[in-house]
Amino acid sequence: MATMAIQWQNSFHSPVGTRLGSLANGTIFGQVIAFPIAPYLCDKIGRRATIFVGAVILVIGAAIQAAAQSYGMFLAARMIIGFGSLISVEPSPLLVTELAYPTHRPILTAYYNTLWYFGAILAAWITYGTYFMGENISWAWRIPSLLQGALPLVQVVCVFLLPESPRWLILKGRHEQARKVLVKYHAGGDETSPLVDFEMREITEQIEFDQANSGTSYMEFLKTPGNRHRLFLTLMVPTMMQMSGNGLVSYYLHLVLNSIGMTSSVQQLRINGGLMIFNWGTALASASLVEIAGRRKLFLFSMVGMLTSYVIWTILSAINQERNFGDPALGAGVVTMIFMYYLSYNAGLNGMPWLYQVEILPTHLRAKGANLNQIMTTCVLIYNGYANPVAMGAIGWKYYIVYCCVIFVELWIVYFLFPETKGRTLEEVAEVFDNDQTFLERTRKSKKYVRKGLTTANK
Repeated sequence: MATMAIQWQNSFHSPVGTRLGSLANGTIFGQVIAFPIAPYLCDKIGRRATIFVGAVILVIGAAIQAAAQSYGMFLAARMIIGFGSLISVEPSPLLVTELAYPTHRPILTAYYNTLWYFGAILAAWITYGTYFMGENISWAWRIPSLLQGALPLVQVVCVFLLPESPRWLILKGRHEQARKVLVKYHAGGDETSPLVDFEMREITEQIEFDQANSGTSYMEFLKTPGNRHRLFLTLMVPTMMQMSGNGLVSYYLHLVLNSIGMTSSVQQLRINGGLMIFNWGTALASASLVEIAGRRKLFLFSMVGMLTSYVIWTILSAINQERNFGDPALGAGVVTMIFMYYLSYNAGLNGMPWLYQVEILPTHLRAKGANLNQIMTTCVLIYNGYANPVAMGAIGWKYYIVYCCVIFVELWIVYFLFPETKGRTLEEVAEVFDNDQTFLERTRKSKKYVRKGLTTANK
């Protein structure tokens, strides 16, 4: 919806203000309904089955949206899509990180969220292509709506070709199945692999320790200093992902471009399509650096870069408006700053947050932490969905000053409160938050197994 086709606006009478905000938030309303359901399914039926359920719902929602005949039907379809997306999104990064080979896990998990841009590229250029079908052809927006269900349909067909998470299997007492998964995918079929022995021991001991010393309710996040720190980060990371000014471009790029005098729909669609390609490239490059630069440095680089870009963006927008949009160079400067902003955003707030999220949470709280992450994301998106279009319409470029201040505060929060998790297994991250010497001493004594196992497996 960032650069909406004229055909769509004609079909729904060019909604603005809160009506436009409601459509932007339609998926959010569906996600709210899914909040109590998603973590229950994740822990009850497993990661794969939950992804399957969500993908089926997404396919249904896409079909209804493509067939929409009214504002209400379109909004209902958006809600169904939101419901299905939350159900399928919550277990996805968990499955990726819990299945990944130990030395591959950080980068693979960081790559996970970069694929949002793959979908955005498809959406941007499909919308660009269908735009030329004609102003009165509703298929110009129905085709992109229907194609939303294409990739979820692939998931429906293929998800059970993947193995289940060995950590979930151990959590459910299915140790033999978990071992078979690890032997096949981490040891190339070697039943005697010391790496598999180490992983089974470490995962089992951590889960048993957590279950013996804590429960699995949401109240566990409040019981210890380490868990309270985890809770803060679980809520802060999604806030930064959605409250750092990116919402203006992700959902209301047409309003931003209108504010600098770029009102041509074709021009806006091209800028949006180019931006998505640029974003995916920079996000993939940044995700590849998580084990080189570490988490903290990428977060800090991201914050400093976003703040610098936003300040310049704000200044150029103000001067452009004062000159009545008569200087094309100023408009081009704003577009350049939008690209530079996203270079910085993608460095720390695209792929890495989900990596950081799954690293800081123990297995028994990981699904609930992912749910809290989504709840916080939803709260911020509701604000973005209603406040951004209204504020942009009322005060224009002055609204950017709000985000300059927000990013400045986020920078200092990262500096003082975000610990480094680089170089640790999922279980060893407990040392950062809990200083659990009993478990950690056993882990240190077992390190020789993982070193030997990695060496053997890589031969």
